Amino acid sequence: MSGHAIVVGGGIGGLAAAVALRRIGWRATVLERAGELREIGAGMSQAPNALRALEELGVGGQARAAGVPTFSAGNLRLPDGRYLQRARPGDPTPLLAFHRADLHKLLLEGVPDGWLRTGTEVTGLRQDERGVTVVWDGGEARADLVIGADGIRSTVRRLLWPDTPPPRFLGRTAWLGIAPTGGLPGSITMGSGGYFLIHPISRGRAYWAYVTTADRPEVRYEKEKAEAARRLAAWHEPIPELIAATPDEAVIHIDICDLDPLPSYVRGRVALLGDAAHAMSPDRGQGAGQSIEDAVVLAAALSGEAATGAAAGGAIEGALRRYDTERRPRTQATARGARADGRRTTAPAAHRVLTTMIRLMPAALWRQGITADGNATWRWQPPHLPVAPGR
Repeated sequence: MSGHAIVVGGGIGGLAAAVALRRIGWRATVLERAGELREIGAGMSQAPNALRALEELGVGGQARAAGVPTFSAGNLRLPDGRYLQRARPGDPTPLLAFHRADLHKLLLEGVPDGWLRTGTEVTGLRQDERGVTVVWDGGEARADLVIGADGIRSTVRRLLWPDTPPPRFLGRTAWLGIAPTGGLPGSITMGSGGYFLIHPISRGRAYWAYVTTADRPEVRYEKEKAEAARRLAAWHEPIPELIAATPDEAVIHIDICDLDPLPSYVRGRVALLGDAAHAMSPDRGQGAGQSIEDAVVLAAALSGEAATGAAAGGAIEGALRRYDTERRPRTQATARGARADGRRTTAPAAHRVLTTMIRLMPAALWRQGITADGNATWRWQPPHLPVAPGR
C-alpha cells in the first residue's frame, strides 16, 4: 500500500513523519503556517530511544555527526558547586545534545523538493470514507490521510477534538540560551525551587536552561537576560559566566505547559503526532524524541497494514488504530513521569529529600541507571521500516 498524506506542521515531528513516509514509499505534503521554515528554540538532548528511531529513518549517521555527547545526567551539582554525582573521565554517555536547528535541518534535508508548502495556515478539515480534504485561506488539498503535527496549540486537534482542554500551565517557567562557550561536559545543578541545565552543542557552543517555579504564566521582563542573571548570581561558575556570554537576543523565556491525556490520537483518517497529541514538560528530555518515535511507528503501521492485503481504506484506518494503540500508553506515561519529575525537581519542599537521596546513592548504581539500557524509556526499540524501492 502506498498513498499520499498531508502533514500539518513543519517542526521536528512533522518532518520526521515526512521522512518516514517517504521511506516506505508514500508521498507527503507538509503544510507549515510560518512563511519561513525554521525551528524555534535553543537546545535539547536525545536519548538512546530517539537515536534508534533516527537510525530507522535513515538519518542516524547525520544525527550522530551533528550531536555532541553530554554528561548532564552524570554531573549533578548543588548551587554552591558541590557534586551530588560526578561523571568520571572516560565514562560513556548515552545522550547526544543538539541545537534544535541542527536536528531540524538534517530532517529537512531528507524531505524531497516540492513536498513543503510554507505560509499555509490550515482552517478546516473534511473527511469521508475515501480521504481527507484540508482547507486553508485560498486553497485546499485532498489526501488519503492527515497527520496533525502542529504543536501544543494544534489547529488539527482543535478542529477534530474541540472539547479537549487547552494546554495546562504547570506552575513553572524557563529561561533558555545559547552561549559561545565550548568545552563544558554537561551538568544539572539542582537548587531549591529550580534547576540549571548545561549541554555542550556543536561549533563550540553551550546550551543552558534555567527552570523554576512561577505563580502564573505570561510574566515577562523588559530585559530577560538580566532577570535570569539576577536570579542566578550566587550560583557556581560557569552559570553566571554562561549567562553573561549569551547575546541578549539569544535568551528565550517560556512557560512550561503540557496536555491532559487525550482519549485517542486518531479520528477517522486523521492522526495526531508529537506535541499536538502529547505535549509534555521537558523534565525527561523526551518531547522531540517521542515525536520522532511517533513518526516511525505510524509509518511502520502503514507498511504493516499493506502486508495484510486489506482494501486501501480499511488498511489506512486499521494502521491508524494500531498507531494509537501502541503510542498512546507510552507517550502518556512519559508525560505523566515528566510532570512528576518537574514537581520533584522544582518544589522547594522536595529539594532536600531528593538531593539527599541522590548524594547517598552509590556512584556505581547511579551510573548503571544512566546507561543506554538504564530505564524503560531509553530501552525502547523502534519497529523496522521496510525501505521502498528507490528510497
